[in-house]
Amino acid sequence: MTLDELKPGNSAVISAVGGEGALRRRLLDMGLTPKTRVAVRKVAPMGDPIELYLRSYVLTIRKDDAANITLSDESVSPVKKEGTA
Repeated sequence: MTLDELKPGNSAVISAVGGEGALRRRLLDMGLTPKTRVAVRKVAPMGDPIELYLRSYVLTIRKDDAANITLSDESVSPVKKEGTA
């Protein structure tokens, strides 16, 4: 599964970052590194871009770029809302 397939309200752990050259370096520099938990917060009305939450900050990336990020299938889970157990 890739990051562009993750539904809003779910989170998962990044297993690999693909792409080549400058694209891969830019994704890694933004904090999208393996073993990082990332949650999809929102998707724009037309489906692109997507808003992510990771490492205590919000990041918006294009869906095409998100397709280069592979997620660990067994790590997908719903995001827990604050104030709930």
